[in-house]
Amino acid sequence: MRIKAAVERVPGGLMTVPLGCGAFLATVAPHMGEFFGSFTGALFTGALPILAVFYVCMGATISVDSLPMVLRRGGALMATKIGLGVLCGVVLGHFLGAQPVRSGWFAGLSTLAVVAAINDTNGGLYMALMKRYGTVEDAAAYSVMALESGPFITMVTLGVAGLSAFPWQTMLGAVLPLCGGMLLGNLDSELRTFLGGAAPVLIPFFAFALGASLDLHLLWRAGLLGLFLGLATLLTSAVVMVGVDKLIGGNGTAGIAAATTAGNAAAVPMLVAAANSRYAEAAKSATVLVASSVIVTSLLAPLLTAWWYRLANRECRIRQVKSGHPG
Repeated sequence: MRIKAAVERVPGGLMTVPLGCGAFLATVAPHMGEFFGSFTGALFTGALPILAVFYVCMGATISVDSLPMVLRRGGALMATKIGLGVLCGVVLGHFLGAQPVRSGWFAGLSTLAVVAAINDTNGGLYMALMKRYGTVEDAAAYSVMALESGPFITMVTLGVAGLSAFPWQTMLGAVLPLCGGMLLGNLDSELRTFLGGAAPVLIPFFAFALGASLDLHLLWRAGLLGLFLGLATLLTSAVVMVGVDKLIGGNGTAGIAAATTAGNAAAVPMLVAAANSRYAEAAKSATVLVASSVIVTSLLAPLLTAWWYRLANRECRIRQVKSGHPG
């Protein structure tokens, strides 16, 4: 049986197929991990440890000479996501304020829901897609983008940054595994080969764990509005970030891969409401809507990224032929 070949025929298959399996099991048997416990339970809940190891392995493949590119790419993509969140926060805040829409087709939609959905990128999905369709520097760029994780940036965007301090430990912890891998890889070429070869193997495992945190029932509960928020987040972010990615030397693929909503973003509305009670009412519906955006963007971003990657490569080959230098 050619299982691996069949999985790889699916766009981003090594990521999306395990993620879909995890989401399916989390929906039909939500307590399976707890029931079996031990190593089986760890497969359902171990996304962060596996991602930490993935960072070390990825870091080992990065040359010190490429660091400026990593910082430039990660910083540009992060700034763009934050900028989009600020723009939506200013525009929607002018019309809605802190409260959700109370009636009509958009009942439950709020500034908080939109900003939380846009601000935080799904790092595991981004790195898996970049491992398949991008460069090592593109994948490593998420170590910079990881600083947008959590409620802090959303609070800043909503104008309540004074209620929260940015923990420096979190900032440092986001890049330490990558830095450790880089140190080992640059000191020893054999370690670079050894650790770098393990990175692709880890992708299906953390993808399954990420999927196991998604309940597909949330997509149904959020209804068309949740679907709309997910599609709007993905498409709006992708259009803007493709342009930014091209400006910093990419072909747009990394921009689309970063146009997602992170799984932990679903917790942001409640954290913001805990810091500022003005958002307490909006947080209830925002949690479900953001969770829906997580699912929608996680399922569609790999398809859109794969399509754009093929399109960009075809255009590149056409330019090479016209210039008389077919690569």
